[in-house]
Amino acid sequence: MLTNLLIKNYALIEHLELAPDPQLNIITGETGAGKSIMLGAIGLLLGNRADTKSLYDSAKKCIIEGTYDVLGYALEHVFEEEELDFGTHCIVRREISPSGKSRAFVNDTPVNLETLRRVTNQLMDIHSQHDSIMLGNNEFQLEVVDVYAQTENLLKKYRNDYRNYRQAKEQYETLKKETDRLRREFDYNNFLYQELTEANLTLDEQETLEKELNLLENAVEIKEKLQLAYDYLDNPEQSILDLLKNAVSTLTQASRLVQDYATLRDRAQSTLIELRDLADEIGTAGGQVEVDDDRSTLVRERLDLIYQLQQKHQVRAVADLLKIQASLEKKVSKVLNMDDELAKALTNTERTHDRMMQSARKLSSARKNVTKAIEKNVCEGLIDLGMPNASISIEISEVPPTSDGIDFFSFLFSANKGIRPQELKNVASGGEFSRLMLVIKYILADKRKLPTIVFDEIDTGVSGEIAIKMGNMMRQMAKNHQIIAITHLHQIAAQGSAHYFVYKDHSSDKTVSRIRRLGFEERVGEIAQMIGGNRPSETVVSNAREILTHTTAHMNEKTQTKLF
Repeated sequence: MLTNLLIKNYALIEHLELAPDPQLNIITGETGAGKSIMLGAIGLLLGNRADTKSLYDSAKKCIIEGTYDVLGYALEHVFEEEELDFGTHCIVRREISPSGKSRAFVNDTPVNLETLRRVTNQLMDIHSQHDSIMLGNNEFQLEVVDVYAQTENLLKKYRNDYRNYRQAKEQYETLKKETDRLRREFDYNNFLYQELTEANLTLDEQETLEKELNLLENAVEIKEKLQLAYDYLDNPEQSILDLLKNAVSTLTQASRLVQDYATLRDRAQSTLIELRDLADEIGTAGGQVEVDDDRSTLVRERLDLIYQLQQKHQVRAVADLLKIQASLEKKVSKVLNMDDELAKALTNTERTHDRMMQSARKLSSARKNVTKAIEKNVCEGLIDLGMPNASISIEISEVPPTSDGIDFFSFLFSANKGIRPQELKNVASGGEFSRLMLVIKYILADKRKLPTIVFDEIDTGVSGEIAIKMGNMMRQMAKNHQIIAITHLHQIAAQGSAHYFVYKDHSSDKTVSRIRRLGFEERVGEIAQMIGGNRPSETVVSNAREILTHTTAHMNEKTQTKLF
C-alpha cells in the first residue's frame, strides 16, 4: 500500500505531501481544485509520459515520489526478474527536468518506463471513467482467479518447476547448437589436431634447432676460424705459447738475480698455463665442428615444418602451437563424447518438463474449481449495485506454458438481458467497468492483500441506496487493503477512515493546489456542503453530523457483516 506520496513542482502543485490512511481514504474538493492533478502525478509513477508543460515552475525539476509497503503482496518474482532490490518497502521516484528529460527510479535504481510500469502496476491501480483499466487485461483476470483460489503455494511451486524446465531446455538447446557447430567443424579440427600431433613438437626444440642449424650452415668457416686461432696460439714454427715460454724462462733468470722479479715470472707462468688450456679448448671445439650436409637438411626440414605450422595458426612460438593442439584435442574429444552429453541433457529436459506439467495441471485444476463461484458472487454483487440483468462468464483455454501457467482466462460480460456475454474490453462502459471492478475487488478483499486502488469518481451515475451500498462495500474492502476514492457523493465520503480536502490557495501571486486532512467537524461541514450546497442549512448540517457519527460508530464495531 501507499504509505507516502510526495509531489513537487507539478501543474498547480508547488509542494504536496500525503501519508494516506491504510484503509479508506476519501478525497473531495471543488471542481478544478486539483484532484485530477493528483491523479496525473500518480500516473507518472505508473509510467505515463511526461511533459515539461506540467511543471509549476519551468526553471525547476519536478519530482513525484511514492513509498509503498509491499510486504505480503507476493511481488518478489517481479523484482527478481527485473533485477531490482526487494525489501519490505519500495520507493518509486519520477523526475522531470526543465529540459524535458525524464528519469525513473525503483529503490534508487534507474529503470526504463517499461520496467517502471511493470513494478508500479503491481502496486497501484487507478480506475476512472476515462482511463483504460486493468480489468480488461487477461493477465489481471488470471490474477483475480488466482487470488480467489488461493493458489499462491501452487503458483510458487509451478514457477520453480517452470524455471527449472526453462534452464534445462536452454542448456539442452545451447549444447545442441554447440554440438551441431562442432560437428560441422569436426573434420577440419581433427585434421589440424592430427597434423600437430604427428609433428610431435616439444617446447624448446625450435630454439635448439635454430642454434644447431646456424652452426651447421657455418661449419666450414667456423672450423677455419678456430684452426687459425689455434695456430696463433700453438704453431710449431712460431706461436704465442713458444714466445711466452721464452718470456717465462727469461723472467726466471732475472728473478734469480733479483728476487723482486719473481712476481712477474709467476704472472707470466700463470698466463702460459691459461693460454695452453685455451688452446686445448679451441682445438677440441674445432675438432667437434663437423660439416654434415645430411644433418643440415634434416634440421632445416624440421624447422620449415615448425615455421609452416606457426604461419598456418598465426602464432610465433611452439608453446602457442602446443596450446592450440590441446584445445583441438578437447574439441575433437568433445564431439566424440557429445552424444552421451546430449542424451543426458535431453533426458533432463523431458524430466523437468513432465514435473512442470504436473504442477501446471494442479494449478489449472485449482483455478477451474473456483470459476463458477466467482461468476455467482460477481453477479450477486452487481445486482446489489443496480445491475440486475448483468451476467459474467469465465472462458478458459489452454496455452503453452508461461511463468503464469498453462491457462488463459477471459472474462465475458453482458450488462443487459438477452445479450450474449463478450470480452469486457469490447462491451463494458466506464460506469459498468467501475462497478464490476468494485465488486471483484470486494469479493477478493478477504482473500489476499491487493494493490492500492484509486477510484476516481466510481460513483458517477449512481445515487441513493446504491451509493450507500457502494460506500459500505469500499469500507469493507478497506479492512484488508488500501482504497483511495475521489467522490462527489456524501454517502461514500462519510464512509472514509480518512478524509482529505483539495482546494486552491490564491494567497500568493500564483494559484497553488493544496490538500489537507479534515478533522471531524471539518468533515461535517464538507459533507453538509456535498448535500446542501455552499450554504447548507442547520438541518442539513445536523443531518451530516448524524450520518458521520453513525458511520464512525459503525466503523469502530468489531463485527463485519458481508453485503452478499
